[in-house]
Amino acid sequence: MSSEEIRKSFLEFFKNNGHKIVPSSSLIPDDPSVLLTTAGMQQFKRYFTGELDALRDFGTLNTASIQKCFRTSDIDEVGDKTHLTFFEMLGHFSFGLRPGEAVGPEGGYFKKETIEWTYQLLTEVFKISPERISATVFAGDDPPAGGVPFDKESYEAWAKILPKDKIRKGSRQDNFWGPAGAEGPCGACNEVYVDDVEVATLVFMEYYYNPDKSLKPLPKKGVDVGWGFERLASIVQGVPDVFETDLFHPLISKIREFKPGLEQKIQRVLADHLRASVFLTADGVRPSNKEAGYILRRLLRKILAYRVVHDIHADLFEASLEVVKDKFGKVYPEINDPRILEVLESEDAKFQKVVANGVGELSQFPKIGAKEAFYLYESFGLPFELIKELAPEATKELNRREFDEEFKKHQEISRAGKEAKFGGHGIYLKTGEVTVKDKSELGKVTRLHTATHLLHAALRQILGPEVRQNGSDITVERTRFDFTFPRRLMPEELKKVEDLVNEVIKKDLPMQYKEMPLAEAQKTGALYFFREKYPKRVKVYYAGRSLEDAFSKEFCGGPHVGRTLEIGQFKIIKEEAVSSGVRRIRGTVLP
Repeated sequence: MSSEEIRKSFLEFFKNNGHKIVPSSSLIPDDPSVLLTTAGMQQFKRYFTGELDALRDFGTLNTASIQKCFRTSDIDEVGDKTHLTFFEMLGHFSFGLRPGEAVGPEGGYFKKETIEWTYQLLTEVFKISPERISATVFAGDDPPAGGVPFDKESYEAWAKILPKDKIRKGSRQDNFWGPAGAEGPCGACNEVYVDDVEVATLVFMEYYYNPDKSLKPLPKKGVDVGWGFERLASIVQGVPDVFETDLFHPLISKIREFKPGLEQKIQRVLADHLRASVFLTADGVRPSNKEAGYILRRLLRKILAYRVVHDIHADLFEASLEVVKDKFGKVYPEINDPRILEVLESEDAKFQKVVANGVGELSQFPKIGAKEAFYLYESFGLPFELIKELAPEATKELNRREFDEEFKKHQEISRAGKEAKFGGHGIYLKTGEVTVKDKSELGKVTRLHTATHLLHAALRQILGPEVRQNGSDITVERTRFDFTFPRRLMPEELKKVEDLVNEVIKKDLPMQYKEMPLAEAQKTGALYFFREKYPKRVKVYYAGRSLEDAFSKEFCGGPHVGRTLEIGQFKIIKEEAVSSGVRRIRGTVLP
């Protein structure tokens, strides 16, 4: 079966068994506890907790999807037969079965049905011989008092299908899943194998994992099943590893054209990183030195470092992008965006300057440890991989873990310095709290703070919802607002934004707030930092007569003017680039 046939067969199977097919969510999750989407269940997390109603939103308690995923923990493992950064997960889910309740009329199901469908998929749909299949179940905590008991229900369901010597009992480490993040739904799981290669994980959500590591029973039980698409494809297609499947083979073949005889591990790293970079960029990630942007830059610069070290003269990005689009463009139309190539080529141009300026500096260091490597990265932009490749003798004792620890340490120092700076006078980004050196300045800072909310809303209205706040700094003289956008704004666009802000100011709208639980606030459509950790109750400030029809609404701590007319006239001073895909506007208010 081709990968296209596997996709179609999987989704049709669950559609025919009462599931609503839901499209993949973005790699940038609407979940502050994780940096990138790492599992198929993440877009459904609030259905498992009961915050959202699956029956209302989907018309059934069951869904199925093919989800784009990215795991940063596997970056350094890429190059063997199985590890990937970007991958797809086939999944099916059920929400809302109450403890002790039989399968409900709206379609909820649990262990027995899940196990039967798994076996049916493998043997009838994917034509896997039963002799090749085995499974593991949770053995229970030892001692059982206060812990989670042996998963007898799963064991007995498998025992009706498989010989008992094909069913193993596993520890909490292997057969208990979750949560996806610092807290959330979790439960005992089954692992399903073909030829001792894991192809699926069946998670039975029965508990909520709290930040203090305690477990409490969920009011409703749920099912979360994930199949590694690439791994399943390698088994169904009868090839030895994921890079020989039709999901990767066209890209691997193109890389072999670029550089015949290139080491197999390097081929695989390039294929994985090129594909992953395209998908990250398509979902709005831009190369930078923080968070998801740092992951993307790390991938791109490793690609470019290999291009230098292995003397590859082909246009890697343009040619590879065409291959990826040809294979995945119909499934994920977002990767057809022409701006993807612009982002990749922009990073390439920056990297060429990096190499020209920084490579000569390597010779100044007879020995390069984590501190020296970070200096070369921070000062000249040389990525870890290129430092290792170009100075093998000097970096014999340097490893990735030490470099990442040094990077993290400097991020913490930088963050502390930034907080101290904003404490001088300005706005604390997380809380909206204002601190000023002179209380007489508070009025103008408050006007600027409120104007920044209106600026954010105006940018999104004029330029589109891809605009997202990327930081701000407010002083008594001006506001500085950073936001995601892939290009320079045209003068007419800037004028439209400025005019819209002033139009709202002149309407003399009330500036109000409502305090509410975090989950309820997120449903209002108010803007907030996705990766920020918010308290259980937040304030939503909005400019308008009601929260529903407000011009702007954001999570914030205040303070704000009472009515927009108090802001005065808003004036854009300057618009400029901060980094790839991030722009900055400086503005002020006039009496």
